[in-house]
Amino acid sequence: MKHWKEDFMFGYQFLNGCNPVVIKKCTKIPEKFPVTDEMVNVSLEREMTLEEETEAGNIYIVDYEVLEGITANCTDPCTLQYIAAPMCLLYKNAQKKIMPIAIQLGQTPGEDNPIFLPTDAKYDWLLAKIWVRSADFQYHQNITHLLRTHLITEVFAIAMYRQLPAVHPVYKLLMPHIRFTIAINTKAREQLICECGIFDKANATGGGGHVQLIQKGVKSLTFRSLCFPDIIKARGLDNKEELPTYFYRDDGYMVWEATKSFVSDVVHIYYTSDETLQEDEEIQAFIKDVCSFGMQDFDHCEFPKSLKTREDLSEYLTAIVFTASAQHAAVNFGQYDWYSWIPNAPSTMRRPPPNKKGVADVNWIIHSLPDRGRSSWHLGAVWALSQYQECELYLGSYPDEHFTEKPVKEAMERFRKQLVEISLSIKTRNEGKKLPYYNMSPDKIPNSVAV
Repeated sequence: MKHWKEDFMFGYQFLNGCNPVVIKKCTKIPEKFPVTDEMVNVSLEREMTLEEETEAGNIYIVDYEVLEGITANCTDPCTLQYIAAPMCLLYKNAQKKIMPIAIQLGQTPGEDNPIFLPTDAKYDWLLAKIWVRSADFQYHQNITHLLRTHLITEVFAIAMYRQLPAVHPVYKLLMPHIRFTIAINTKAREQLICECGIFDKANATGGGGHVQLIQKGVKSLTFRSLCFPDIIKARGLDNKEELPTYFYRDDGYMVWEATKSFVSDVVHIYYTSDETLQEDEEIQAFIKDVCSFGMQDFDHCEFPKSLKTREDLSEYLTAIVFTASAQHAAVNFGQYDWYSWIPNAPSTMRRPPPNKKGVADVNWIIHSLPDRGRSSWHLGAVWALSQYQECELYLGSYPDEHFTEKPVKEAMERFRKQLVEISLSIKTRNEGKKLPYYNMSPDKIPNSVAV
């Protein structure tokens, strides 16, 4: 609440906020976002041009193109609501902090779609940042959170129930990680994303826009995009030295590797060779069910229809476990921290994005932000979503003992020890920090998508 207007806080959230998955390295300024060196040179600190900074790897971008053309909520005919599809250019300064240096609120450049800059009047710049935060909220709730953790985990869960008997080792492995997921998704369909649900009451993408947005989001939902190291590398953010404060990445790597090590141990206990995996009709039916029924055989999804090696199976199951546990925790439990101060994450906007500079003032901003009623619905939702359950089971905790074999229990114990070490290293890293990052700490990662 005290720091939301600051450019540093705005930039920091792309790394360690609720939606740390959209920022990527900018290797070339897009033609649709015609930022010039003259516009931003006052923001650059290394006596280099914008082109040189880009070549040096110091420029990053977030682009909400997927929001273009989404129908804004009109469930309340008395209040018009608006959605923008902005782009934001970010700069890694000499202190390696990520700072916004240019914002365009639409996808098509032109006189009626100005590029806002930190050198503009303070309310013009602030309003532009608020619009980006609102777009980020829509992307986060619909794609990052709902689609890419809740709904995709349900796809795996349904296929598991349909194709794997309860005695199958993969059923036993996955069962703790799909616990309550179908139940919570059913509740979401009844209360959250249904007609007259909370999305309709509070969000600009309510009233059907959320369905359009998720349908568009599915087109970028490939199997490889569920593999944590792959997606970090694809966004050009895998070099720790370049972005030393990207804690979501650093902690995610550690949890991914620990999870993959455990899953691989289990896979190798039950499959003594790649041939035994290939001959397992039940596991192959499970893999095919996910692709053919869950993902509807979409050409772009690139989900495998069969698996030939134990290494492939280990990675596949790691993606499921990681998505349901660590990824969901990372994008869910920080919501009250980051979203309860409404101007930092407006769930809707009541005025269209400004089409020229010099119009914004305090009143313009107040009348753009959600009204009291929508803010209340939003606040209640993000509070509820951020709560841990009283009976929460955290990553590595398997009290139901689906496995009884000694080798698996030993693998579980190794996994737990690794997770404890990761939690301690994160705690040490966070000591003395004004902004500690705990969302990927294993002792705060529930086993499954259960809220």
